Amino acid sequence: MILPTAAEEARFWAMLEDAWATLGPEPNELRHALAKRDVSVDAFEEAAELEEHLDLVLAALGEACAGLSAEELTALDRVVERKLHEIDRADVHEVTEGSDDGFLYARGFIVAMGQEFYEAVSRDPRVAIGDAEGEAMCYFFSGVHADLFGDHPETGSGISRESATNRAGWSG
Repeated sequence: MILPTAAEEARFWAMLEDAWATLGPEPNELRHALAKRDVSVDAFEEAAELEEHLDLVLAALGEACAGLSAEELTALDRVVERKLHEIDRADVHEVTEGSDDGFLYARGFIVAMGQEFYEAVSRDPRVAIGDAEGEAMCYFFSGVHADLFGDHPETGSGISRESATNRAGWSG
């Protein structure tokens, strides 16, 4: 089983932050507020507004991938796969709800919002948003790898990003 290194994780989060930075301060302020909000307040409208920005964020992230090697893209895909797997938990699903695919896309949204939001949800799943979707984030680096090198990477992680595959997250 191959795990992402701390440097690979740091690179992923930094690249994602840089991509968000291309949009200017307003979406970023909203994104940071979402991570720190009072969980008793519904944030569906804020999440929907942020979802509208994801295509631009991913376009900027794609530009940052130009010139990366197959190994670098595989490492980034492994980070996303791991992050999706780590929050594949019943307590997160309870907040986001949805089918298997819907829950995967909700976790994609959580990852796409950046490290601060991801860690807030990981600590307290009530921070998650029901019906928020970030499908494109789930397989982003795999898709870039396929576009550049003709195939999807084998991460070698021994895990799946698919819903309900993290046994520790669904036990008990």
